[in-house]
Amino acid sequence: MAARNAQLPIVGNIVAELWWLALMQSMLAIFFGIAAIFWPGLTLVTLDYLFSAFVLVWGIIEIVGALMSIGRRDTWWLTMIFGLVGLVVGVYLVRNPGVAFATFILLVGATLVVRGLFDIIGTFLDRRSTTHRILLLIVGIAAVIAGIIVVLQPAVAGVTFVWVIGLYALIFGVVTLAIALEARRELLE
Repeated sequence: MAARNAQLPIVGNIVAELWWLALMQSMLAIFFGIAAIFWPGLTLVTLDYLFSAFVLVWGIIEIVGALMSIGRRDTWWLTMIFGLVGLVVGVYLVRNPGVAFATFILLVGATLVVRGLFDIIGTFLDRRSTTHRILLLIVGIAAVIAGIIVVLQPAVAGVTFVWVIGLYALIFGVVTLAIALEARRELLE
C-alpha cells in the first residue's frame, strides 16, 4: 500500500485520502434527488424561500461588514452599496416568491452549465484512471444537459425544474459514490 501511495502525486494522494468527503457528498445528492423527484412541490417552495432568505441575509452581512470596516478600508462604501442592494433585492424576493423562483431557476441553470463544462474539461486534464475520467465526463454531460433544459425553459420549468434537478442530483450522487469507492480502493491498494 505504501509503495502504491508513494507513486500517486501528492494531490492525487490527498484526494484519495478524502474519499469519505465524496461519499458524504454523494449521499446528500442522492437524498436531495429522491426528495426532489417524489416531493417536487415541497422542494420547490423550500428552494424558493431558502434562496430569498440567502439573498436577504447576504445583504445584511454586507452592510454589517461595511459598517465595521469604516476607517479601515477605503472601499467600505462599495461594500455598503452591495449590501443595500442585496437587502432590497432580498426583501423584494421574500415578498414576491415567483420572481425569486425565476431568478433561482436561471442561476441554477447557469451554474449547472458552468459546472458541467468544468467537469468535461477536467476529464481531459485529469491523470487518474480511465474509469474516473469517464465518470467525471458523465457527470459533466448530465450537468450541461440539465442546465440547458433549465435555462431554455425557465417559465414552464416549475415542477419539471425540480424533477430535472432531482434527476441530475441522483446521477451526480451515484457517479460520485462510484468515484469515492474507487478512490478508497486505490488508497487501500
